[in-house]
Amino acid sequence: MNPMPNFPHEMLREIYEQPEALARTIALYLDHNQLKPEVTRSLASWANPAGEVLIAASGSSRHSGLAAEILLEDLCGLAVDVEYSSEYSCRGGHDLRRPAVIVISQSGETSDTLAALREVERRGQTTLAITNAASSTMAREARVSMPLAAGREKAIPATKSFTCQLAVLFLVGLYEAHRLGRMNRTTLESNIVRLLAVPGAIAAELDDWRLGTEELAQKYASANTFLYLGRGIHYAIAREGALKLKEASYVHAEGYPAGELKHGPNALVSDSVPLVVIATVDRELDSSVVRYEKTLQLLDDMKAQGARVIGIVNSGDRDAKSLVSDCIEVPPTTEYLLPLLEVVPLQLFAYFMALRHGVDVDRPRNLSKAVVEP
Repeated sequence: MNPMPNFPHEMLREIYEQPEALARTIALYLDHNQLKPEVTRSLASWANPAGEVLIAASGSSRHSGLAAEILLEDLCGLAVDVEYSSEYSCRGGHDLRRPAVIVISQSGETSDTLAALREVERRGQTTLAITNAASSTMAREARVSMPLAAGREKAIPATKSFTCQLAVLFLVGLYEAHRLGRMNRTTLESNIVRLLAVPGAIAAELDDWRLGTEELAQKYASANTFLYLGRGIHYAIAREGALKLKEASYVHAEGYPAGELKHGPNALVSDSVPLVVIATVDRELDSSVVRYEKTLQLLDDMKAQGARVIGIVNSGDRDAKSLVSDCIEVPPTTEYLLPLLEVVPLQLFAYFMALRHGVDVDRPRNLSKAVVEP
């Protein structure tokens, strides 16, 4: 990849910094393709004996939590709930299950998430904080801290911190799956090798994604609303893609599970309300193939309906490509690492849509980097 010599906005710079940010973050936790001993020791003190986990977060961090929910349930057999921090911190009551808790925050200072952390700490529950600031309040107060090495994120729309969160949560999932006997050493090491390949895979695609999404932004600039669709772990990325579009460009967008489109939202689909559909697949995982085939059927129905569809598809996938109006291709990898690749072109699309709408992309109106007041 030939890096762009100048970046007109911090958001674009930070999108391009993701390969290095991911490599730095992964290196915090791995040594010779294995989890560092100090990492496994700290995680051993966190787990809930009943296999129950609560994730509390807001905004983009909650979307990484939604991805982690699928990851931890599928790979580890854990029972996971994901809560909006702003809701959980106001509910009161007492959770008799006493799940292990993960709080996720870019700044480590988000007021609602900090309130949730302090409430569960008061109850004596074990806590794990994933933040982009190793010295933040959450990192200090949680029992276990797993900081990111994304580097300072200046643009308000989160990009590199989000992908680094996904990487750390993937490592937590690998650790728990191995600890619980659901993943052998060979499979664990294979997954680590695939994770290590992700930064290079993103770096190799960035320029093509930039050019492709800039063209798509020009083509779809007049759309009033977008519906983003994904199944399983990819639903979390549909939610994140929609949020990025809203906060960066002021264009309305909503993320839905793909199977829910015909339960109401399809009434909105028109020439001015296009779809963004995540239609990737891990051919080695049966459940991923089932989700993919169901998504292809939906795409076929939408094509017959005359919908305009942007597809996020695997490189060289002619079947999916034939059913969409436009597509962005991402390299194949395991089901639980595909989100790291899928979200980057969605970040770029939001960026170029913002430019089309004349938005100060680094400083969207009414938003701040860390929400520290309720």
